[in-house]
Amino acid sequence: MTALERLAATVEARKGADPETSWTAKLLAKGPEKCAEKFGEEAVEAIVAAAKGDRDSLTAEAADVLYHLLVMLAAQDVTLADVLTELERREGTSGLTEKASRRT
Repeated sequence: MTALERLAATVEARKGADPETSWTAKLLAKGPEKCAEKFGEEAVEAIVAAAKGDRDSLTAEAADVLYHLLVMLAAQDVTLADVLTELERREGTSGLTEKASRRT
């Protein structure tokens, strides 16, 4: 199991935890909109770090982005396995072809 898979399992396990004892449970208790907002904030921080060329900050912010992505997904009952299945479905398909096949 990879670190990302372990993190996804931890996030999933926190869905039923007491928000007073878990930051993840606290975020999830605030609902999908707040989870999405927090993901967006972290994504912007990663963009800023990338634009500044700060490798160490980008690495740290990317870790935050991955965590908050998993929380946002969990808030909508989407699992890492669901996302990986979608990536596997797209594998070997040209990006242009895949994009054209999406439903709008």
